[in-house]
Amino acid sequence: LLCPCLIYGAYVFLPFDAPLLPTVSARLVYTLRCAAFATFPVVLGMIVSGISRLCSSALEPFGELHREVEIHRTYVSQSVHLFILYFFNMAVLATYLPQELLKLIPLLTGLFAISRLIFWMSYAIGRSFRAFGFSMTFLPLLAMLLWNLYGMFVLEPENLLS
Repeated sequence: LLCPCLIYGAYVFLPFDAPLLPTVSARLVYTLRCAAFATFPVVLGMIVSGISRLCSSALEPFGELHREVEIHRTYVSQSVHLFILYFFNMAVLATYLPQELLKLIPLLTGLFAISRLIFWMSYAIGRSFRAFGFSMTFLPLLAMLLWNLYGMFVLEPENLLS
């Protein structure tokens, strides 16, 4: 319930517009540039994971991991998987959106990055608190997937494979 409200509020109140992108290739480049910002939480997680692994007091590097190291490793692994899903859905979404709605691409990118950071903090607090951050990441991803399938099979079925 919070994600649509955040996206709508940012869409209405943030004072920027997407540049004019008439071709599919221009839209994909714009999406690729926006997706570069979504890698920030993943890269930050990799850095923190490496530092925590380096600073852990484990005598054997391939032995049992401490809880702190395991949290960061799990976060990075899940974030990479979700980023791949996010990026492919965002690339397809950019081809189906009309020009006036292309402002959603950077907004959804920001939501993804913030959601992953919220998930990371809540996962470090305790495993029972991580559902909020995960749902803020997964539910917009699910909405993008449903819109992409709707666009492919209902709006433009004749251009499905072209």
